[in-house]
Amino acid sequence: MPSLTGRRLERAKASRQFRGGRFQNTSNRRPELGASALPIFRDLIFGGRKRVPRKPLPVENPVPVWKTPPASGLRVTWFGHSTLLLEIDGVTILTDPVFGKRASPFFFTGRTRFHPPPAKLSELPRLDAVLLSHDHYDHLNTPSIRELARMRVPFVTSLGVGARLEKLGVDPNVITELDWWESHKVGSLDITAAPAQHFSGRGVNDRNVTLWSSWALKGTKHNVFFSGDTGLTDELSEIGQRLGPFDLVMLEIGASHPAWADIHLGPANALRAFDMLGGGRLLPIHWSTFDLALHVWDEPAETLLSLAADGGSRLITPPLGRAIEPVDVDGPTPWWRSVR
Repeated sequence: MPSLTGRRLERAKASRQFRGGRFQNTSNRRPELGASALPIFRDLIFGGRKRVPRKPLPVENPVPVWKTPPASGLRVTWFGHSTLLLEIDGVTILTDPVFGKRASPFFFTGRTRFHPPPAKLSELPRLDAVLLSHDHYDHLNTPSIRELARMRVPFVTSLGVGARLEKLGVDPNVITELDWWESHKVGSLDITAAPAQHFSGRGVNDRNVTLWSSWALKGTKHNVFFSGDTGLTDELSEIGQRLGPFDLVMLEIGASHPAWADIHLGPANALRAFDMLGGGRLLPIHWSTFDLALHVWDEPAETLLSLAADGGSRLITPPLGRAIEPVDVDGPTPWWRSVR
């Protein structure tokens, strides 16, 4: 359990989300404890679903593309799940870096990734910062954090998460922790922590000791939104009003289930959230890398595509590892159908 002491504890106590010694959602709901187990067990026993791809997923090598700056000033490379390399107006940010083999507290067991990372950490362009939304194992990956710690890359994260980073070897001098609506400048980029409806914890006794956040990143020309993990909340409309409009919106769609609707968007609620945030281009994330739910591995993307209005013209689905400039992409690319 992370120990919040000194200045870190003072900042937690000053947060509106911190009550009774734990961080809480604005709604005061505790959705991670309230979901019924019955539909989950039903789907687990009777679903008979293909949660893992039968064939290797296609992965592209983005390293050659990174050698040239994006002509538009905005480029994104999706590594799978919630790991993205964002190049925004001359600033390079890595989100929720999971380069390890498993999303698990153990190196020898747990959910194994479907595909290798499109590039190694050592092959990335120079990073200006790592953006870490919250402390769950599929977002805060121990071997990846240890390697980044040796590289002395600055971290921007949610309140309390810095205690976990320090234990993994990150120098406290390169850690910035933010409460919701607080901002931090990285080069010319303003990074703002925003509300999310989720929870935190990596063990039995540390539930909600650290905060979880969504994020807005505003450069000199471009503005993007990264959801981290969240359920549907009215606060998304407030985010759009206060921090938008966004050129690119990255929303989680996978690892979803009706019983978890309060803490994970899923494809239908992702489209609602996209409208609440004010539109732009939509890049679905948090799918295609780990078996963390009970749906067919590509079901979130198929459902999203079927529900998207206007044929999904604002939806972009780049293959794993493809470095794209959103302004140059026309509609979705259903690359996952080639491996069924």
